[in-house]
Amino acid sequence: MPEEAYIEEIAQYEGQEVTLKGWLYHKTDKGRLQFLLVRDGTGVIQCVVLEKDVPGQVFEAAKSLTQESSLIVTGTARADERAPGGYELTVKEIEVVQLAQEYPITPKEHGVTFLMDHRHLWLRSSRQHAILRVRAEVIRAVRDYFDENGFLLVDTPILTPAACEGTSTLFETDYFGDTAYLAQSGQLYSEASIMAFGKVYCFGPTFRAEKSKTRRHLLEFWMVEPEMAYADLDEGMRVAEEFVSYIVERALTRRKPELKTLKRDTASLEKVKPPFPRISYDKAVEILHQEGLEFEWGDDFGSPHETALAKHFEKPLFVHRFPTLCKAFYMEPDPDRPELSLSVDCLAPEGYGEIIGGGQRTASLEILEKRIEEHNLPREAFEWYLDLRRYGSVPHSGFGLGIERTVAWICGLEHIRETIPFPRMLHRLYP
Repeated sequence: MPEEAYIEEIAQYEGQEVTLKGWLYHKTDKGRLQFLLVRDGTGVIQCVVLEKDVPGQVFEAAKSLTQESSLIVTGTARADERAPGGYELTVKEIEVVQLAQEYPITPKEHGVTFLMDHRHLWLRSSRQHAILRVRAEVIRAVRDYFDENGFLLVDTPILTPAACEGTSTLFETDYFGDTAYLAQSGQLYSEASIMAFGKVYCFGPTFRAEKSKTRRHLLEFWMVEPEMAYADLDEGMRVAEEFVSYIVERALTRRKPELKTLKRDTASLEKVKPPFPRISYDKAVEILHQEGLEFEWGDDFGSPHETALAKHFEKPLFVHRFPTLCKAFYMEPDPDRPELSLSVDCLAPEGYGEIIGGGQRTASLEILEKRIEEHNLPREAFEWYLDLRRYGSVPHSGFGLGIERTVAWICGLEHIRETIPFPRMLHRLYP
């Protein structure tokens, strides 16, 4: 009996008869010779069906196949440098599992709206396949880095009683007569966890009801958030640069074929190694003014500002010590300049913008109470968070990294919508 195999492992079966289960990606009809490109989720292989070498029903089955028909094909694997992937299958048998109807996505150009409406099918294309395999590698690298560096995974809730960073971008839902919100971040809960475990991370979907249509924004995205007790801003930046470098290195090492499919020039990614350049917010504002951009001290950066700053550096850039007023209520003030916070953003090069936001959290009960009042936040919803400053408060830091922006940067994509299987954007809830 032929052994069942996956295409990515086909080199192990050279000269042997194997069975592959997959779908027809493309077909070239040469009359008495049929070239079938078959994919199985792990790769694509060329299957050669020669009329004189197979029973009539097998050749007719090959001729009848339509794009995306599902099939089981048996044949002999052999090396051929001219074939996609360097191997092909000389076919002996074909079982048609389902003959697909006329497939809506063809090699011709399709508009973005059409492709997004057919996202459930678009995922099968070589480009989308490559992007999502890179995404999977990034996620695996995230977990490996933290698991191997003393961080404990502690899950945080998705339904929360209050905002983490502001009420204007919350998705609200009924909670048995009370109001609950979809989580913007797991950070506050991770701050509770570090008082029990020292170093933790949470990893999951987060939600921002932002009415934004930029190429960098999604309403639902995945974020990893490490938090560390007894860590200051500098330690947070050290971990962040080591972490980002680790992710990029993993993608370069393990997803070379996918990056090649995406035609990604990896020269800039190969420079992503610690240390990353660090500049203050004040210095950043100075650079923006030198660039001729209008920007008022005290504002947060928008996409044009992040792009303008990052172009001056070959590696990801840390901008630290933002004004207190443009950052979240829980940030520690700079002891030398209280109008500044011990906060940091990490900006990816090549115009991909902020991939990390973080900083040192205030350890002071008095400051935190004052900030909650200044931000008009409901104190009763944060009593548990204030408890963390009453019982064994310590200096602590952390950050959040957005998976989709990181994948967009590593893959060199024009828009973030391709970085997640089923994106949720303004006016996009289907499929």
